Formats: sequence, structure tokens, C-alpha cells
Amino acid sequence: MNNFQNDPQPQTINTQVGLRSFLAKMYGFMTLAVLVSAITVYLSMTVFKAQIYAAFGQHPLIFLMIFIVSMFAMIGGIQSNVNRNPAMSFTLLMLFAIVFGVEISITLALYTSAVITGAFFAATAVFGTMAVIGTTTKRDISRLGTHLFAALIGLIVASIVNMFLQSAMISYVFSYIGVLIFAGLSMWDANNMRNMYMQYGDQVSSTGLAVSGALSLYLDFVNLFMYFVRIFGGASRD
Repeated sequence: MNNFQNDPQPQTINTQVGLRSFLAKMYGFMTLAVLVSAITVYLSMTVFKAQIYAAFGQHPLIFLMIFIVSMFAMIGGIQSNVNRNPAMSFTLLMLFAIVFGVEISITLALYTSAVITGAFFAATAVFGTMAVIGTTTKRDISRLGTHLFAALIGLIVASIVNMFLQSAMISYVFSYIGVLIFAGLSMWDANNMRNMYMQYGDQVSSTGLAVSGALSLYLDFVNLFMYFVRIFGGASRD
């Protein structure tokens, strides 16, 4: 009888140890992906600047289509190999970080190093705060994801419309909305991945699940960063 009563405590301890290990792995993968993108951006804006700008300048639409298709293909590859081949998912995540780094380097070339640096620190602070809240909160915020994704779709549609309107003010306002959406998604994704591990951690590859979570958090962070770049860049021009 005593053994039965004492069983839950070791089980709880093992679960918490496993959760900490999973979170460390997930945030480690995410941080590595951000670092790979940062290095790629630097190389794209310095060493390989002429080649990349020449390719983009000659065939901008084809260049962007290749990036978009390849990124969606890699996202699909990462998610489909989460359980079957976690090592492949990790490799694709790093490749995705490189491709995404090349793409955003074209946009970042329009801004000063001060704007880029300020945006990076702002994104890091917001992401870190929201991720901690999402990981530690005891509240059920599962429904928040639906509202955030709906808001994101609305923002994407409105941004496409603004491509024809060419309104700088609307674009500037959308940047603040984008920060709010991806700050919320950072919290929701962190919370969702914690809950997924607690529910399915013993049924799936923890490494694969960590890679999947790292991809979501990486996208949250990079989008936060890019919206902050637009905000700071717009403010510096005013």
C-alpha cells in the first residue's frame, strides 16, 4: 500500500525532468536556427552580396517563387520526418534557416545597422518574455491560438491589398499589429509545445517534437524581428 501511495511522486519528478530536458532542447534548436540565419544574413550582405543582388535584380519574381516553394517544401519535410527521422528534420530546419536568411537579407539591406540591431534586441526581449509566460502559465490559453491565426490571416490579406495602395501609414500601423500577433503566437506556441510534450512525450520522439517546436518558435521570432525592423526603420525616417 505504501509503495502504491509513493508512486506518483517519482513519476511527477521524472515528468518534470523530462520536460526541462525537452524545453532546453527545443529552445536550443531554435536559438541555433536563429544564429544560422544571422550568419547567413551577414554573409549575404557582405561576401555574397553581388551574386544574390544580381540574381534578384534580373529575375525577382522567379527568385522569390523559388524561395517560397522551397521553404514550404522544407516545412513539410520537417513536420513529416518528426517521428520517422528526427535527424532529417533537424537538418531541414538548419537548411530552412539558411534559405530564410538569404531571403530576409534582401529586405534588411534597406535599413541601417542601428535599426537592425535595435530590432533584434527588441524582438529578443518580447519573444523571451512571452515564451516564459507561455511555458510557465497555468491558465488554459488553447483558444487564443484560433484568434491569433484568424488575425494573422486578416493581416496577410490586408497587407496584400496595401501592396496596391502603397500606403506607408497603413504599412506602419500593420507593423505594430504584426508585433502584437507574433508576440501572442510566441506565448501560445511555447504553451502548446509544453502541453504537447506533457500529453504525447512518451509516445513520440522528443527530439523530433523539439525540432517541430523550434520551427514554430523560430518563425515567431523572425517575424517579430522583421516587424520591429519596419517600425524602427519607419521611425528613423520620420
